[in-house]
Amino acid sequence: MKPAYDPLLLYIDGEFLGGEGRNTQAVIDPATGMELGRLPHAGTADLERALASAQRAFQSWRLESPLRRSAILRRVAELIRERAGEIGRQLTLDQGKPLAQAVGEVASGAETAEWHAEEGRRVYGRVIPARSADVRQMVLREPVGVCAAFTPWNFPFSQAMHKVAAALAAGCTIILKGPEDSPSALVAMARLFHDAGLPPGCLNLVWGVPHEVSRHLIESPIVRKVSFTGSVPVGKHLASLAGLHMKRVTMELGGHAPVIVCADADVERAADMLAPFKFRNAGQVCVSPTRFFVHSAVYECFVARFLERTAELRVGPGLDPATTMGPLAHGRRVAEMEAFVADARARGADIATGGERLGEEGSYYAPTVVLAPPPDSRLMNEEPFGPLAAIVRFDDLDAAIAEANRLPFGLASYAFTDSARSAHQLATHLQAGMVNINHFGMGPAEVPFGGVKDSGYGSEGGSESLDGYLVTKLVTHMHPAG
Repeated sequence: MKPAYDPLLLYIDGEFLGGEGRNTQAVIDPATGMELGRLPHAGTADLERALASAQRAFQSWRLESPLRRSAILRRVAELIRERAGEIGRQLTLDQGKPLAQAVGEVASGAETAEWHAEEGRRVYGRVIPARSADVRQMVLREPVGVCAAFTPWNFPFSQAMHKVAAALAAGCTIILKGPEDSPSALVAMARLFHDAGLPPGCLNLVWGVPHEVSRHLIESPIVRKVSFTGSVPVGKHLASLAGLHMKRVTMELGGHAPVIVCADADVERAADMLAPFKFRNAGQVCVSPTRFFVHSAVYECFVARFLERTAELRVGPGLDPATTMGPLAHGRRVAEMEAFVADARARGADIATGGERLGEEGSYYAPTVVLAPPPDSRLMNEEPFGPLAAIVRFDDLDAAIAEANRLPFGLASYAFTDSARSAHQLATHLQAGMVNINHFGMGPAEVPFGGVKDSGYGSEGGSESLDGYLVTKLVTHMHPAG
């Protein structure tokens, strides 16, 4: 029997629109391969209507009291908490992650909405002392305008909420193009804002062929800001397209996160923390630890403990309470895992566990640990974005840091050490937007999230979150003589 799954809709100018007269595509349950529903694509007229409504709404929303904007975001947070269970259940159906993780992702959106509700009330300018007594110099922070946001399938609700909440809190309006593979959470998000009283046009939700929708929106003179979360190649393409039209851009792109486990670390604690974190959401996480550099003195102990914890994972459908790792989001990811493992085997690496597809139904792949892959293997150079962990030895911390920094990515990094000197060295020299030492400290709404190098630029979260949605205006005013 087909599981209960809400209709998939567009949301344009305050109106929910179905597939009548539009192209549609199937949305598939990655646990079973079963079709869940049909997703309507926005046609050219739909995109133009979304642009026009966002432009019209911006003229009033930009002048709206920050207190009212804050009240709407706070109401959204309340509704998220009321509806998190059902939104999470449908997110599990189309994305695959275990239900507890899906509900947790949705619930985290309430904190995001509340944080931005408060930050939006504190967009301060300043007065600069002038060189003349009859001149007043003021710096104002104003909303940039209509924004276009493109969000990924791995964390569909939380990634979109960061962009939508920041844009609306700053006084911008936004057109959101979500992931066609896992759309239900964003249809639910549009309904949350609709029910919270957000004026029509402030948020629009569209779907379609990704490169066609992104080009149409980015090339429109109405759009003044672009925000994207996704792969490095796509991010570079969208950034270059935005650059041609002088659009502001925030890019949160892929990583290939290194982990450095020093000889003086609490090795068992590190392995106990890292194994479930590595295989969270089947490793389909931009900050997932993937390249593990472990000091030779503790290598055998770490590997043994990490394998023990990996063996405890239970792979299965996300709605099964016993499941701790669900399927990959679609069959394409399974094929990629097979290719990564085949390359590692061919280059002499040891597949300590996993390394194979699981079952005939659904997109399941075993949690996989690869020992001693050589530096030229795909796994040590390309982000696998799946349940693959590569573990290699090191003897010199400087050399480990150099290898961690060798790739062009710089999103997240991790280190475990009980030495203050080593911690300082790691914090200073690891090239990443986020460095986590002895724990995983990223993600809360109050801290910035973003990368360096090919992993992008700009931050989401923290007091930096609104920066990409505001412009700076100088007003200098000379009072009339007399």
